[in-house]
Amino acid sequence: MDKLGANPANSCPLTPLGFLERAATVFGDCPSVVYHDTVFTWSQTHSRCLCLASALVSLGISRGDIVSVLLPNVPAMYEMHFGVPMSGAVLNTINTRLDARTVAVLLRHSGSKLVFVDPASLPLIRDALKQLPPGHPTPRVIPVEDPHETEFPAAPPGTLTYERLLEKGDPEFTWVRPASEWDPMILNYTSGTTSAPKGVVHCHRGIFLVTVDSLVEWAVPPRPTYLWTLPMFHANGWSFPWGMAVVGGTNVCLRRVDAGEVYAAIASRGVTHLCGAPVVLNMLANAPEAVRRPLPGKVRILTAGAPPPAAVLHRTESIGFDVTHGYGLTETAGLVVCCAWKGEWNKLPASERARLKARQGVRTPGMAEVDIIDGETGRGVPRDGSAMGEIVLRGGCLMLGYLKDEAATRAAIRDDGWFYTGDVGVMHPDGYIEIRDRSKDVIISGGENISSVEVESVLYNHPAVNEAAVVARPDEFWGETPCAFLSLKEGSAGAVSADSVMAWCREHMPRYMVPKTVVFRAELPKTSTGKIQKYVLRNLAKEMGPTRKGASSSSKM
Repeated sequence: MDKLGANPANSCPLTPLGFLERAATVFGDCPSVVYHDTVFTWSQTHSRCLCLASALVSLGISRGDIVSVLLPNVPAMYEMHFGVPMSGAVLNTINTRLDARTVAVLLRHSGSKLVFVDPASLPLIRDALKQLPPGHPTPRVIPVEDPHETEFPAAPPGTLTYERLLEKGDPEFTWVRPASEWDPMILNYTSGTTSAPKGVVHCHRGIFLVTVDSLVEWAVPPRPTYLWTLPMFHANGWSFPWGMAVVGGTNVCLRRVDAGEVYAAIASRGVTHLCGAPVVLNMLANAPEAVRRPLPGKVRILTAGAPPPAAVLHRTESIGFDVTHGYGLTETAGLVVCCAWKGEWNKLPASERARLKARQGVRTPGMAEVDIIDGETGRGVPRDGSAMGEIVLRGGCLMLGYLKDEAATRAAIRDDGWFYTGDVGVMHPDGYIEIRDRSKDVIISGGENISSVEVESVLYNHPAVNEAAVVARPDEFWGETPCAFLSLKEGSAGAVSADSVMAWCREHMPRYMVPKTVVFRAELPKTSTGKIQKYVLRNLAKEMGPTRKGASSSSKM
């Protein structure tokens, strides 16, 4: 037995890119991507992705180069997930909600060679390119036109657009297979922190594993109709661009997500599956009767990105949706913990079922181990539902590390063999975990992670601000939103208002990071060593109650 082991036949590199070839063979004439009246088959999607890969190589893109994408959920965005890595390049999907300053930081940090851009994001990319440092190579910009959006002007004649690029490609192209399954395939940024952006690098093996794992955990059947309510730029749509190729699903693309469009798409397309942050569940549950449509059958929703309130789960399921709740991070490439449902729980009252479902759950089949570690002892916490510790993970879909940041990589992936998430939770007696707090004061608003430290660092640039502390305040629509507590410089009291601070913030940070509440205080509470006591402010923000949809507020305390 000692001479048996790895050999060339059994150790070819794992990659999810081969799923597309199989889909073209098995599901060739079945619809793959649907957008308005545009319908592609799996054979066509396979050919278009090969043309994209071939054309990128002809433009000089080679193995390991970074290709960035600023696109909503349109067919081209789906094709990028196969076509870009099939050229040997590394795919970098950028959040379309970021501001130009942050996009410039990400393009510089990644060394991106080329950017595919939606017409709506062309002003954003132009501003971002102007902010690159002098002498930094400017990535080539290729616009991705959308014939269904009439308000966007057509690209000038002679412009190399996405469709013209595909025309130059070879549908018989031999795609670039990874030399090793550990080769980088994906680069995603956790947030737009100017000082130290954290670029998460995933390899072919990790993406393969999380894709198959997610299909198994969610029990996705063959030929589902999947509605893209989750942005594909959000951790690559939790691996489902590749997953839909495995099962021959129909990808229904949505440029915008609002309740009316979602209900209309579910009814007209016969949608069976969709993903989204709890804010999407809330939107569907609270939609006015006028826009609601009867569900065509069982519609399954996978939610993650923020702990969903039990009340929201209860309301969503009462409409007829079947909700599954999971947990993951950009660093895990998808969901690695899931609230696996037990049959006996169906006998419980609806409110109790929702409370159980609000827990993050247990490791998915593809994860090796999950635990909650006590920071002081370094050991797992008791299974009592109250002892808190940091959630730690180990398994094959964890990132390779942070791009150009050895210190951050070492801090997250430690010598004890665990990845430290920074999330604080408890372990229940039945072995299910539940998040209780976030050690890094991350605010999760509508599924977007907002670093309170980043918002504070921008607020400190305001000419009237003396001290700033940002915490989460409950919000009826977004789950939670940033609440800024400010003390002002001498002589500034009365000269600035909450509205003027928020207007200033809108000019200096992405819109979703702007505090919805601004509270002025003569002085912020501090410890004896001068550190701001955030827990005091967090309690104050909770006592203020939830902000309502579209509302912002201010007060003096």
